[in-house]
Amino acid sequence: MPERKFLEALSGRTVFPPPIWMMRQAGRYLPEYRDIRKKAGSFLDLCYNPDFAVEVTLQPIRRFGFDAAILFSDILVEPHALGRDLRFEEGAGPLMTPLGKDDIDALETADFHERLAPVYETVRRLRSELPRETALIGFCGAPWTVATYMIAGRGTPDQAPARLFGHSSPEAFARLLDRLAACSADYLIRQIDAGADAVQIFDSWAGVLDEASFRAWCERPVAEIVRRVRERHPTVPIIGFPKGAGTLYAGYRQATGVTALGLDWTVPLATARRLQAEGPVQGNLDPMRLVAGGRALEEGVDAILTTLGSGPLIFNLGHGVTPETPVEHVEAMVRRVREAVQ
Repeated sequence: MPERKFLEALSGRTVFPPPIWMMRQAGRYLPEYRDIRKKAGSFLDLCYNPDFAVEVTLQPIRRFGFDAAILFSDILVEPHALGRDLRFEEGAGPLMTPLGKDDIDALETADFHERLAPVYETVRRLRSELPRETALIGFCGAPWTVATYMIAGRGTPDQAPARLFGHSSPEAFARLLDRLAACSADYLIRQIDAGADAVQIFDSWAGVLDEASFRAWCERPVAEIVRRVRERHPTVPIIGFPKGAGTLYAGYRQATGVTALGLDWTVPLATARRLQAEGPVQGNLDPMRLVAGGRALEEGVDAILTTLGSGPLIFNLGHGVTPETPVEHVEAMVRRVREAVQ
Protein backbone atom coordinates (compact mmCIF):
# COMPACT_ATOMS: atom_id res chain seq x y z
CA MET A 1 0.00 0.00 0.00
CA PRO A 2 1.37 3.49 -0.77
CA GLU A 3 2.72 5.25 2.32
CA ARG A 4 0.37 7.94 3.57
CA LYS A 5 2.51 11.08 3.94
CA PHE A 6 0.10 12.48 6.49
CA LEU A 7 0.64 9.49 8.80
CA GLU A 8 4.39 9.59 8.22
CA ALA A 9 4.50 13.16 9.51
CA LEU A 10 2.31 12.26 12.49
CA SER A 11 4.74 9.47 13.36
CA GLY A 12 7.40 12.14 13.87
CA ARG A 13 9.25 11.78 10.58
CA THR A 14 10.19 14.77 8.44
CA VAL A 15 8.47 14.67 5.06
CA PHE A 16 9.24 17.37 2.51
CA PRO A 17 7.28 18.79 0.89
CA PRO A 18 5.02 18.27 3.90
CA PRO A 19 1.57 16.71 3.65
CA ILE A 20 -1.21 19.26 3.26
CA TRP A 21 -4.91 19.54 4.03
CA MET A 22 -7.19 22.37 5.19
CA MET A 23 -9.63 22.64 8.04
CA ARG A 24 -13.14 23.08 6.54
CA GLN A 25 -11.72 22.02 3.17
CA ALA A 26 -15.18 20.75 2.23
CA GLY A 27 -17.30 23.86 2.35
CA ARG A 28 -18.91 26.92 0.88
CA TYR A 29 -15.88 28.18 -1.04
CA LEU A 30 -16.43 25.27 -3.48
CA PRO A 31 -19.22 25.62 -6.06
CA GLU A 32 -19.77 21.85 -6.08
CA TYR A 33 -20.35 21.94 -2.32
CA ARG A 34 -22.95 24.68 -2.68
CA ASP A 35 -24.79 22.54 -5.23
CA ILE A 36 -24.98 19.58 -2.84
CA ARG A 37 -25.95 21.86 0.04
CA LYS A 38 -29.02 23.01 -1.91
CA LYS A 39 -30.04 19.42 -2.62
CA ALA A 40 -29.61 18.35 0.99
CA GLY A 41 -32.06 20.85 2.48
CA SER A 42 -30.87 21.56 6.02
CA PHE A 43 -27.27 21.49 7.16
CA LEU A 44 -28.05 18.64 9.54
CA ASP A 45 -29.56 16.65 6.67
CA LEU A 46 -26.27 17.12 4.88
CA CYS A 47 -24.32 15.81 7.90
CA TYR A 48 -26.59 12.82 8.50
CA ASN A 49 -27.02 11.67 4.88
CA PRO A 50 -24.05 9.42 4.01
CA ASP A 51 -24.56 9.94 0.27
CA PHE A 52 -24.21 13.69 0.64
CA ALA A 53 -21.56 13.61 3.38
CA VAL A 54 -19.33 11.24 1.42
CA GLU A 55 -19.64 13.35 -1.71
CA VAL A 56 -18.73 16.66 -0.08
CA THR A 57 -15.82 15.04 1.77
CA LEU A 58 -14.43 13.74 -1.52
CA GLN A 59 -14.87 17.00 -3.46
CA PRO A 60 -11.70 18.76 -2.24
CA ILE A 61 -9.71 15.54 -2.62
CA ARG A 62 -10.71 15.28 -6.28
CA ARG A 63 -10.02 18.96 -6.92
CA PHE A 64 -6.78 19.51 -4.98
CA GLY A 65 -5.42 16.05 -4.15
CA PHE A 66 -4.95 16.83 -0.46
CA ASP A 67 -3.02 14.26 1.54
CA ALA A 68 -5.86 13.84 4.02
CA ALA A 69 -9.65 13.98 3.94
CA ILE A 70 -11.61 14.93 7.03
CA LEU A 71 -15.04 13.51 7.70
CA PHE A 72 -17.75 16.03 6.83
CA SER A 73 -19.86 16.58 9.92
CA ASP A 74 -20.16 19.10 12.75
CA ILE A 75 -18.97 19.17 16.36
CA LEU A 76 -22.55 19.69 17.57
CA VAL A 77 -23.89 16.36 16.34
CA GLU A 78 -22.72 15.05 19.73
CA PRO A 79 -25.11 17.09 21.90
CA HIS A 80 -27.77 16.49 19.27
CA ALA A 81 -27.20 12.73 19.71
CA LEU A 82 -27.53 13.28 23.48
CA GLY A 83 -31.08 14.49 22.95
CA ARG A 84 -30.54 18.25 22.77
CA ASP A 85 -32.36 20.17 20.05
CA LEU A 86 -30.22 21.72 17.33
CA ARG A 87 -30.84 23.77 14.23
CA PHE A 88 -28.69 25.91 11.96
CA GLU A 89 -29.98 29.26 10.72
CA GLU A 90 -28.37 31.28 7.94
CA GLY A 91 -26.55 34.22 9.49
CA ALA A 92 -27.11 32.97 13.05
CA GLY A 93 -25.19 29.69 13.05
CA PRO A 94 -26.11 26.84 15.40
CA LEU A 95 -29.02 27.39 17.77
CA MET A 96 -29.96 25.20 20.75
CA THR A 97 -32.11 25.45 23.86
CA PRO A 98 -29.69 26.63 26.57
CA LEU A 99 -28.71 23.87 28.97
CA GLY A 100 -29.13 24.36 32.73
CA LYS A 101 -27.77 22.46 35.72
CA ASP A 102 -30.87 20.28 35.95
CA ASP A 103 -30.48 19.17 32.32
CA ILE A 104 -27.05 17.57 32.68
CA ASP A 105 -28.14 14.30 34.27
CA ALA A 106 -31.02 14.08 31.77
CA LEU A 107 -28.71 13.87 28.76
CA GLU A 108 -29.72 10.79 26.80
CA THR A 109 -26.85 8.36 26.27
CA ALA A 110 -28.77 5.15 25.50
CA ASP A 111 -29.32 5.93 21.80
CA PHE A 112 -26.14 7.98 21.30
CA HIS A 113 -24.47 5.64 18.81
CA GLU A 114 -27.71 4.75 17.07
CA ARG A 115 -28.32 8.43 16.38
CA LEU A 116 -24.77 8.79 15.06
CA ALA A 117 -24.93 5.64 12.92
CA PRO A 118 -25.07 7.68 9.66
CA VAL A 119 -21.75 9.30 10.62
CA TYR A 120 -20.10 5.91 11.12
CA GLU A 121 -21.53 4.73 7.79
CA THR A 122 -20.03 7.82 6.13
CA VAL A 123 -16.60 6.97 7.58
CA ARG A 124 -16.83 3.36 6.36
CA ARG A 125 -17.75 4.43 2.86
CA LEU A 126 -15.09 7.12 2.74
CA ARG A 127 -12.32 4.71 3.64
CA SER A 128 -13.36 2.44 0.80
CA GLU A 129 -13.73 5.28 -1.73
CA LEU A 130 -10.71 7.45 -0.95
CA PRO A 131 -7.44 6.95 -2.83
CA ARG A 132 -5.27 4.51 -0.91
CA GLU A 133 -2.60 7.15 -0.31
CA THR A 134 -5.09 9.60 1.23
CA ALA A 135 -5.49 9.48 5.00
CA LEU A 136 -8.92 9.82 6.59
CA ILE A 137 -9.37 12.03 9.65
CA GLY A 138 -12.20 11.62 12.13
CA PHE A 139 -12.94 14.31 14.67
CA CYS A 140 -14.93 15.58 17.62
CA GLY A 141 -15.40 18.85 19.41
CA ALA A 142 -13.55 19.18 22.70
CA PRO A 143 -15.83 19.10 25.78
CA TRP A 144 -15.19 22.75 26.67
CA THR A 145 -16.06 24.05 23.20
CA VAL A 146 -19.13 21.83 22.85
CA ALA A 147 -20.28 22.87 26.34
CA THR A 148 -20.09 26.57 25.42
CA TYR A 149 -22.72 26.10 22.72
CA MET A 150 -24.89 23.89 24.92
CA ILE A 151 -24.94 26.40 27.77
CA ALA A 152 -25.41 29.60 25.75
CA GLY A 153 -27.59 27.99 23.10
CA ARG A 154 -25.51 29.72 20.42
CA GLY A 155 -22.04 31.02 19.77
CA THR A 156 -21.11 34.18 21.69
CA PRO A 157 -18.11 36.51 21.28
CA ASP A 158 -16.25 35.39 24.42
CA GLN A 159 -18.38 32.48 25.68
CA ALA A 160 -19.18 34.37 28.88
CA PRO A 161 -22.27 32.22 29.65
CA ALA A 162 -20.19 29.04 29.85
CA ARG A 163 -17.39 30.72 31.78
CA LEU A 164 -19.90 32.04 34.30
CA PHE A 165 -21.55 28.63 34.56
CA GLY A 166 -18.18 27.00 35.22
CA HIS A 167 -17.22 29.45 37.93
CA SER A 168 -20.67 29.61 39.57
CA SER A 169 -21.49 25.89 39.44
CA PRO A 170 -18.12 24.11 39.28
CA GLU A 171 -19.40 20.67 40.31
CA ALA A 172 -22.21 20.66 37.78
CA PHE A 173 -19.87 21.95 35.08
CA ALA A 174 -17.33 19.24 35.85
CA ARG A 175 -20.10 16.64 35.50
CA LEU A 176 -21.02 18.05 32.10
CA LEU A 177 -17.42 18.01 30.89
CA ASP A 178 -16.93 14.46 32.18
CA ARG A 179 -20.09 13.30 30.38
CA LEU A 180 -18.97 14.95 27.16
CA ALA A 181 -15.44 13.53 27.44
CA ALA A 182 -16.77 9.98 27.80
CA CYS A 183 -19.16 10.35 24.87
CA SER A 184 -16.53 12.05 22.71
CA ALA A 185 -14.04 9.26 23.34
CA ASP A 186 -16.63 6.64 22.38
CA TYR A 187 -17.51 8.68 19.30
CA LEU A 188 -13.86 8.80 18.17
CA ILE A 189 -13.36 5.10 18.89
CA ARG A 190 -16.34 4.25 16.67
CA GLN A 191 -14.94 6.46 13.90
CA ILE A 192 -11.59 4.67 14.14
CA ASP A 193 -13.35 1.31 14.14
CA ALA A 194 -15.09 2.41 10.93
CA GLY A 195 -11.84 3.33 9.17
CA ALA A 196 -10.47 6.69 10.35
CA ASP A 197 -6.65 6.72 10.27
CA ALA A 198 -6.29 9.60 12.73
CA VAL A 199 -8.56 11.90 14.74
CA GLN A 200 -8.57 15.57 15.65
CA ILE A 201 -10.07 17.21 18.73
CA PHE A 202 -11.27 20.75 18.00
CA ASP A 203 -11.18 23.14 20.97
CA SER A 204 -12.15 26.26 19.06
CA TRP A 205 -12.82 28.37 22.17
CA ALA A 206 -9.75 27.46 24.24
CA GLY A 207 -8.41 31.00 23.84
CA VAL A 208 -11.03 32.74 26.02
CA LEU A 209 -9.96 31.07 29.29
CA ASP A 210 -7.61 32.04 32.09
CA GLU A 211 -4.81 29.65 32.97
CA ALA A 212 -6.55 27.71 35.74
CA SER A 213 -9.72 27.32 33.69
CA PHE A 214 -7.69 26.19 30.68
CA ARG A 215 -6.08 23.46 32.77
CA ALA A 216 -9.39 22.30 34.24
CA TRP A 217 -11.77 22.76 31.31
CA CYS A 218 -9.57 22.20 28.26
CA GLU A 219 -6.63 20.02 29.21
CA ARG A 220 -8.25 17.69 31.77
CA PRO A 221 -11.22 16.57 29.59
CA VAL A 222 -9.05 16.17 26.50
CA ALA A 223 -6.57 14.08 28.47
CA GLU A 224 -9.47 11.80 29.44
CA ILE A 225 -10.54 11.48 25.80
CA VAL A 226 -6.98 10.60 24.78
CA ARG A 227 -6.68 8.06 27.60
CA ARG A 228 -9.90 6.30 26.60
CA VAL A 229 -9.11 6.28 22.89
CA ARG A 230 -5.61 4.93 23.51
CA GLU A 231 -7.01 2.06 25.56
CA ARG A 232 -8.74 0.82 22.40
CA HIS A 233 -6.47 2.17 19.68
CA PRO A 234 -3.01 2.79 21.16
CA THR A 235 -1.27 3.63 17.88
CA VAL A 236 -3.83 5.90 16.19
CA PRO A 237 -2.56 9.51 16.05
CA ILE A 238 -4.57 12.20 17.84
CA ILE A 239 -4.25 15.88 16.90
CA GLY A 240 -5.22 18.49 19.49
CA PHE A 241 -6.24 21.95 18.30
CA PRO A 242 -6.69 24.35 21.26
CA LYS A 243 -7.24 27.48 19.15
CA GLY A 244 -6.00 30.67 20.75
CA ALA A 245 -4.11 28.92 23.57
CA GLY A 246 -1.14 31.27 23.17
CA THR A 247 1.60 30.55 25.71
CA LEU A 248 -0.49 27.69 27.09
CA TYR A 249 0.27 25.67 23.97
CA ALA A 250 3.62 24.89 25.60
CA GLY A 251 2.27 22.40 28.13
CA TYR A 252 -0.76 21.15 26.23
CA ARG A 253 0.81 18.15 24.50
CA GLN A 254 2.34 16.81 27.71
CA ALA A 255 -0.81 17.47 29.75
CA THR A 256 -3.20 15.82 27.28
CA GLY A 257 -1.07 13.20 25.56
CA VAL A 258 -2.03 14.26 22.03
CA THR A 259 0.28 13.17 19.23
CA ALA A 260 0.39 16.48 17.36
CA LEU A 261 -0.42 20.12 18.01
CA GLY A 262 -2.67 22.08 15.66
CA LEU A 263 -1.45 25.68 15.77
CA ASP A 264 -3.56 28.74 15.05
CA TRP A 265 -2.15 31.57 12.94
CA THR A 266 -1.28 33.77 15.95
CA VAL A 267 1.43 31.35 17.13
CA PRO A 268 4.82 32.88 16.22
CA LEU A 269 6.86 30.59 14.02
CA ALA A 270 9.78 30.69 16.46
CA THR A 271 7.39 29.34 19.11
CA ALA A 272 6.07 26.78 16.65
CA ARG A 273 9.64 25.61 16.05
CA ARG A 274 10.16 25.05 19.77
CA LEU A 275 6.90 23.12 19.99
CA GLN A 276 7.94 21.06 16.98
CA ALA A 277 11.04 19.90 18.85
CA GLU A 278 8.65 17.90 21.06
CA GLY A 279 6.67 16.34 18.20
CA PRO A 280 4.63 17.01 15.06
CA VAL A 281 2.88 20.33 14.53
CA GLN A 282 0.09 21.27 12.13
CA GLY A 283 -0.66 24.68 10.69
CA ASN A 284 -0.61 27.59 10.69
CA LEU A 285 -1.24 29.87 7.70
CA ASP A 286 -3.55 32.83 8.35
CA PRO A 287 -6.76 32.10 6.38
CA MET A 288 -6.83 35.74 5.29
CA ARG A 289 -3.54 35.26 3.45
CA LEU A 290 -5.31 32.56 1.47
CA VAL A 291 -8.18 34.94 0.70
CA ALA A 292 -5.74 37.68 -0.35
CA GLY A 293 -3.57 35.46 -2.52
CA GLY A 294 -0.54 36.75 -4.38
CA ARG A 295 2.47 37.93 -2.44
CA ALA A 296 0.75 37.69 0.96
CA LEU A 297 0.00 34.03 0.36
CA GLU A 298 3.43 33.22 -1.03
CA GLU A 299 5.24 34.89 1.87
CA GLY A 300 3.06 33.12 4.41
CA VAL A 301 3.61 29.70 2.84
CA ASP A 302 7.35 30.23 2.44
CA ALA A 303 7.83 31.40 6.04
CA ILE A 304 6.14 28.26 7.41
CA LEU A 305 8.10 25.93 5.15
CA THR A 306 11.40 27.67 5.90
CA THR A 307 10.91 27.59 9.68
CA LEU A 308 9.12 24.28 10.14
CA GLY A 309 9.91 22.25 7.03
CA SER A 310 12.95 20.56 8.57
CA GLY A 311 10.82 18.81 11.19
CA PRO A 312 7.56 16.86 11.37
CA LEU A 313 4.98 19.22 9.84
CA ILE A 314 1.49 18.97 8.41
CA PHE A 315 0.81 22.08 6.38
CA ASN A 316 -2.60 23.57 7.15
CA LEU A 317 -4.32 26.83 7.89
CA GLY A 318 -4.44 28.27 11.39
CA HIS A 319 -8.23 27.84 11.33
CA GLY A 320 -10.86 26.88 8.77
CA VAL A 321 -10.91 28.10 5.19
CA THR A 322 -13.46 30.91 4.80
CA PRO A 323 -16.36 30.95 2.30
CA GLU A 324 -15.00 33.93 0.35
CA THR A 325 -11.70 32.15 -0.46
CA PRO A 326 -11.04 32.00 -4.24
CA VAL A 327 -10.55 28.43 -5.46
CA GLU A 328 -7.57 29.54 -7.55
CA HIS A 329 -5.81 30.74 -4.37
CA VAL A 330 -6.16 27.26 -2.86
CA GLU A 331 -4.69 25.83 -6.04
CA ALA A 332 -1.80 28.29 -5.79
CA MET A 333 -1.17 27.39 -2.14
CA VAL A 334 -1.08 23.66 -2.86
CA ARG A 335 1.23 24.23 -5.80
CA ARG A 336 3.57 26.42 -3.74
CA VAL A 337 3.83 23.83 -0.99
CA ARG A 338 4.32 20.88 -3.31
CA GLU A 339 6.87 22.60 -5.52
CA ALA A 340 8.94 23.84 -2.58
CA VAL A 341 12.61 22.87 -2.41
CA GLN A 342 14.52 22.61 0.84
